[in-house]
Amino acid sequence: MDAELRRLLTSLVAIDSVNPGLDPGGAGEREIGELVAGWLRERGFDVTGQAVRGCGGSNVIGRLPGAGGGRSLMLNGHLDTVGVAGMREPHRPRVEHGRLYGRGALDMKGGLAALLHAAARARAHQPRGDVVVAAVVDEEFLSAGTEALLSEWRTDGAIIAEPTNLDVVTCHKGFAWLEVTVTGVAAHGSRPEEGVDAIAKAGHVLVGVERLAERFARGAGHPVLGPGSVHASLIRGGQELSSYPASCTIEIERRTVPGENAATALAEMREILDAARARDSSFHATVRVTFERRPLVGDAGSGIATALREARRAENGATSGFSGWTDAALLEAAGIPTVVFGPRGEGLHAVEEWVELESVQECSDILLETILRFCGGAELGRR
Repeated sequence: MDAELRRLLTSLVAIDSVNPGLDPGGAGEREIGELVAGWLRERGFDVTGQAVRGCGGSNVIGRLPGAGGGRSLMLNGHLDTVGVAGMREPHRPRVEHGRLYGRGALDMKGGLAALLHAAARARAHQPRGDVVVAAVVDEEFLSAGTEALLSEWRTDGAIIAEPTNLDVVTCHKGFAWLEVTVTGVAAHGSRPEEGVDAIAKAGHVLVGVERLAERFARGAGHPVLGPGSVHASLIRGGQELSSYPASCTIEIERRTVPGENAATALAEMREILDAARARDSSFHATVRVTFERRPLVGDAGSGIATALREARRAENGATSGFSGWTDAALLEAAGIPTVVFGPRGEGLHAVEEWVELESVQECSDILLETILRFCGGAELGRR
């Protein structure tokens, strides 16, 4: 592995950049953003910061001006990570058997290091179109960084270097978050004739969610992504042990495939609530959508997808899908043809997270060749 790339990756993983929107004690992206900005400036990029409202962070945008006459390309990667609960030394990178361990190693500091390294090397080949490196904040929470980015930046194509096992991804799932509030009647625990237990009544909802999940699992779903899914994520209710709970709230995540959205999810949940009311006259509940991100529906024949497949030497021009959600859906919806492509590894959001070093190098090499194919530039004999 290239020594500069390894140093960069190690430095990125060593920085605590836990998203404070997910963990109030998270350090945020300031320190890692400063590292990325300085690294790009040292390599001749025009670097600007972009304050992002609502999350307290700033995007780092590095532009390598093209020589002229070529297409512009954005390389997008996020700076933040999820929390570190249960991890012993989350920000002390260690290498074992060709793998680098640490929080964010795979999601997505491995991909971020690869795209930075590729963009810096592209400078020597004088690409004709602009190369824009967008290191964004808040992807792990509300994606405020890429939303802010799109208010000022547009390119002819984009790549997001999320971990895909070096597969070229042009579609992925979306999600909708729903909140169900079950209403009971508060009463002293010794007076069951007066109380209605909202937590017990919430069992109707949980059973309905489980059955819906089973139905999805049996279905064919999308030809690439398979079926959607649903699960209960959070539950809270009650006031003390000696009282019947007056309310219980269940937060539910519905993972969607193309053709499904928040309206689909809301209708499914209303069916569950209606069925519960039909069985139990004392059941009362409401549901609302709290947040949604649509699936990525990209064009496998777009210029950037074609350039990346050619650089990847993908057999039969194949592209694949991705189960998680990424900022690629926002870029595609804004009219920027976008693909997702990144290194191999395991442990997304898990206690043990690692990225394969060899694949980070390969990812950087493929991204470099893709830049030259898409933006125009001197041919690179990568293999």
